[in-house]
Amino acid sequence: MRHPARLGVALTIALAAVGCSASGGDSPSADKAAAQETTVTSCGQKLSFSNPPKRAVTLDQSSTEVLLELGLKDRVVGTSNLKTKIAKEYADAYADVPVLSPKILTSEQLRSATPDFVVAGFTDYFTKDMVGTREELAELDLPSYVSAVDCPKDNDPGRSPFDLLFKDYDNLGKIFGVEDRARELVKEQRATLDRAAEVADDVKGEPTVVWLYSVYGDTPYVAGKSAMPSEMSRTAGARNVFDDIDEDWPSVSWEEVAERNPDFIVIGDLSERGKPGDSAKDKLAAMRKNPVMSKLEAVTENRIIEIPGTEMDPSVRTVSALPRLTDGMKDLGYVR
Repeated sequence: MRHPARLGVALTIALAAVGCSASGGDSPSADKAAAQETTVTSCGQKLSFSNPPKRAVTLDQSSTEVLLELGLKDRVVGTSNLKTKIAKEYADAYADVPVLSPKILTSEQLRSATPDFVVAGFTDYFTKDMVGTREELAELDLPSYVSAVDCPKDNDPGRSPFDLLFKDYDNLGKIFGVEDRARELVKEQRATLDRAAEVADDVKGEPTVVWLYSVYGDTPYVAGKSAMPSEMSRTAGARNVFDDIDEDWPSVSWEEVAERNPDFIVIGDLSERGKPGDSAKDKLAAMRKNPVMSKLEAVTENRIIEIPGTEMDPSVRTVSALPRLTDGMKDLGYVR
């Protein structure tokens, strides 16, 4: 698995959902609907809608918060996979959305919500032992959307991960008929990127960083080349030392981390997920008790920045990590 947060429970798929097409085929009233039909492509699948979805289910917290930011609370009939605290700006809206499962959603739980649309941040959620493959759902007329950040086959050369994230906002805005709000959101978040880039102009040299997402047992999972944190590092004038690994979240060893000797370390806090090694406190303790990491200057000098782990994933909250990162770099003395 490319992402350390994804676990599954083996269940069979037996969905009964209606309302939208994930194959792009003609409806009985195709001529009449053609002018109103909305079509987007998600991870190789053509999704066509004659009407905006009314019963969306999200497979992860990241997708939930994107839809809430777009003002779609009343269209979300189920959420799942809470990794950390819901951001305060979404707390009230989130309280009105049914939680189908606090963990990874199963096919039975998805079926119980009778959705007409499924949204997820990662392709890995769509497997036979989770909610079913996207192809299986499409055969049942249940369209599914996956973040463009996790879909290399849809990526245009030269587009940054943030460009792809903003493509999600545009696509979901079209699907749900809230294009104006989507455009406004893109404008707001590009302004945050611009502010981070301004800080980067005053960064001393190019400080190196490791982004620590999870620790399972004694195995750390860090941001690789294709994860959002690598782009955030570049935007802020730093360099991710694991940029040479073409994965999102590769598992490495503490020895590898120490060998690369980062100037500072960013720790993702996933306390609410509840697994050993998820909290920032657990991760810091693991580093301090490790015989190699405990001698690393970034650890002995406490050159550590903590951010919510969910902000390391592609979501509406990802840009929130940038001011946390740049403020932390200022505090550590890397900005003139």
